[in-house]
Amino acid sequence: MRFRDRSEAGRLLAEELSSYADRPDVLMLALPRGGVPVAYEIAQHLHLPLDVWLVRKLGAPRIPELAIGAIASGGIETIAFDAVRRLSITDSQLKTILSRERQELARREVAYRGDRPPVEVRNSTVILVDDGIATGASMLTAIASLRRLEPGAIVVGVPVVGAFVCSQLAREADQVVCLWTPEELNSVGEWYGDFSQTSDEEVCTLLERARQFAARLGPGLESKLESGLESSVARP
Repeated sequence: MRFRDRSEAGRLLAEELSSYADRPDVLMLALPRGGVPVAYEIAQHLHLPLDVWLVRKLGAPRIPELAIGAIASGGIETIAFDAVRRLSITDSQLKTILSRERQELARREVAYRGDRPPVEVRNSTVILVDDGIATGASMLTAIASLRRLEPGAIVVGVPVVGAFVCSQLAREADQVVCLWTPEELNSVGEWYGDFSQTSDEEVCTLLERARQFAARLGPGLESKLESGLESSVARP
């Protein structure tokens, strides 16, 4: 099976997440950029507020598609030191990678959220969404960073994830909902007819549409998006 595009994948995934529809204690956080179009469709179908949770994969030198770790909002950094040693990555190279990705994470925080604080997640059920998961590094880091903010539960929603990585996620999240779990997943893109890169502009457009949609549905959804923890990113 291949999804036509991320929007179709989101609509199909929304059916599997239908038990969360219209619940005031649930919010959806997408991993940009590719997770946003998927999550947008789910949020529309289930009448849930949507925002982003920022994670950056740390790609190995000369093999950027190979993850050696990830960083996320809140200062969480996960590094696979066994992979670092296996690939003979020097301290200088690792520092360069971390510096570059920290800067990009900060840039995206401003580009996608502006002056708005992160949404309030304490005691809420958070559905974390991406367009697919290969190594699991980014999603595992996202889960770890969100745990610090004390959500009621974390649900991972994803169209496709490898079977082994899915079992890893199941140990860290409260629930994993996915459409396909192949034994081997070489690349997420092979499961999509259209896997063109999602732009910053598209992310911002979809987030704004989601806020407008929430405002039309009622003050409960709108206030959930507008409120946030002023110190959530800086919490120890």
